Amino acid sequence: QVQLVESGGGLVQPGGSLKLSCAASGNIFRVSTMRWYRQVPGKQRELVAEITPGGTTYYLQSVKGRFITARDNAKNTMYLQMNSLQAEDTAVYYCSRNGDDWGQGTQVTVAS
Repeated sequence: QVQLVESGGGLVQPGGSLKLSCAASGNIFRVSTMRWYRQVPGKQRELVAEITPGGTTYYLQSVKGRFITARDNAKNTMYLQMNSLQAEDTAVYYCSRNGDDWGQGTQVTVAS
């Protein structure tokens, strides 16, 4: 089982930026598809971004052009750069390995 630890969440004003990190244990990070999800209370968890071992990315339509995901296999770490944040981006953000392993989540709040 892979342990995942997210960091970088917080409170930011609309239009601001945050960068989330997801650090993974073990040695299978480099061969795993990694994902960012987010969840708002009372709603289903939604896939925000994905990055394959080869670097192919996918983004939720509403975050395209604002969010960028990247990975550093040497550091077993995935990132989510979030720009032009909106109130609608407020959620708990989770990283996941293949949808099998999950981090504890980090809160992102966009408010003035």
